Amino acid sequence: MIAPEPELQRIPEPDHGPSTPALGVAGPVREEIAKLALNLFLLPGAQNPRHVVFAGIESGAGCSWMCARVGEVLASQISGSVCVVDCNLRSPGLHEQFGVDNHFGLSDSLLQSNPVHQYVQQLSRKNLWLLSCGSATEDWHEKVASDRLEFRLKELRAAFDYVLMDVAPINVCRDGVVFGSAADGIVLVLKANSTRREATQKALQELKTANIRTLGAVLNQRTFPIPERIYHWF
Repeated sequence: MIAPEPELQRIPEPDHGPSTPALGVAGPVREEIAKLALNLFLLPGAQNPRHVVFAGIESGAGCSWMCARVGEVLASQISGSVCVVDCNLRSPGLHEQFGVDNHFGLSDSLLQSNPVHQYVQQLSRKNLWLLSCGSATEDWHEKVASDRLEFRLKELRAAFDYVLMDVAPINVCRDGVVFGSAADGIVLVLKANSTRREATQKALQELKTANIRTLGAVLNQRTFPIPERIYHWF
């Protein structure tokens, strides 16, 4: 007999203060990230997404770096809850951005039935949370394709106001399509002077074929402040 899934619920209010220091982003870089957070989530009068995937075209594009900092900046601008999720079960790294351990996380939640709030940890702000990748696994591709993952993503949507998911690069595997299908859209992170136009076009076509909304593209790792004109919304 299969046990019923736990009831979806909001994340409980924490009874303690922040457990990690704020990320070190200031000046023009923080201003540009704040613009990105505004354009993605907070434009007045728009049907703004609340559950977004961040995916690089290739490895080394800084996708985890971008996802972490957009999450923290967003949390600083709203009163609602924000959860950043390391969905890269193949090669996790989001926890490193916050300087915390890859503790009991997403991969563990796919094997157990505890409420999702037992797998998350509070970060630099009262309303900012991390669901790390969790225990290392060799069968990550099977977990990504599991029905249990679908339920956990629904649970996250119910528990938090905003969910930002960091996934494996699109040219490595199809995780971007899997997680993008369960989200409101995807943001592509491109590496300056590295990501090729052909690879980006191929990724866009793949997302379009899967009926996944591309919210925009961010050019990362430039050696000078990013001007607003390089943000191209599709």
